Amino acid sequence: MESTFTLIACTGRAFYLGEGATLRIVNTFGTQVVDAWAFNANDSAEFMSMEHTRVHAPSPIPVKGTVFRSNKRQPMLEFIHDTSPGDHDWFFAACDQVRYEILGHTDAHANCSDNLKNAMAETGNPVTHVPCPLNLFENAPLLSGDTGIYPPTSRPGDSVELAALADLIVCLSACPQDMADTNGSDRLPKDVEVTIIR
Repeated sequence: MESTFTLIACTGRAFYLGEGATLRIVNTFGTQVVDAWAFNANDSAEFMSMEHTRVHAPSPIPVKGTVFRSNKRQPMLEFIHDTSPGDHDWFFAACDQVRYEILGHTDAHANCSDNLKNAMAETGNPVTHVPCPLNLFENAPLLSGDTGIYPPTSRPGDSVELAALADLIVCLSACPQDMADTNGSDRLPKDVEVTIIR
């Protein structure tokens, strides 16, 4: 059984993902970064942790076969499929209001940190801490010694799939960044398609 929804540009959404289900994210236009988090469905204090994952990972970047672990080192999601060129980030923090102020936007601006907090609150599982996200499709070649973020290398229709290894609440944010090339050289955030396969 499948259910699909459109994750609207600049917004976040949290939803239940049961153990054994698969999450597919399609980069409809090819240039949209998606921040991803996962929480234990029974205890939101346990969350997918990039620093705990990297210790056990088969590669210095997220690749097919990576098992994303919690802050208690428990398996949460497995990266099982990727049709993109494979540029994803797990080092950079989610954007927040202060990030945009540093870039020169002093008024309120949609951001991934607030998207996470708002979406989780809507599920009845509020969080105050924003863990480092899995930044899907983000082109940040840190391992080459470059600290920049560049337009995604993904193409229209490229997708990734993640398998749930526990009962989870997953939150996705279609990154609102429009002051840097994070979401393409046009700096225009876009929708993505999300499918849950049970």
